[in-house]
Amino acid sequence: MIRTHPNDPPLTTGEAADIARITALACLRGGVLTSRQPNRIDRIIDGARTRAEQAAKK
Repeated sequence: MIRTHPNDPPLTTGEAADIARITALACLRGGVLTSRQPNRIDRIIDGARTRAEQAAKK
C-alpha cells in the first residue's frame, strides 16, 4: 500500500499508477488539467477510501 497524504487512504500500486498516468498526461498538455481529469483522480481516491473502510470492518 502506498500512502500519499495523511488524510488520504492507502493506495494500491495500480491506483497510484493510474493517478501518476493521469498527472503525466496533464504535464504533456502543458500542465493543464481537463475538466474530467480531477474527477477521475477523485473517483480513484474514493474507491480506495471505500476499500479501506471495508477492510477496517473485517
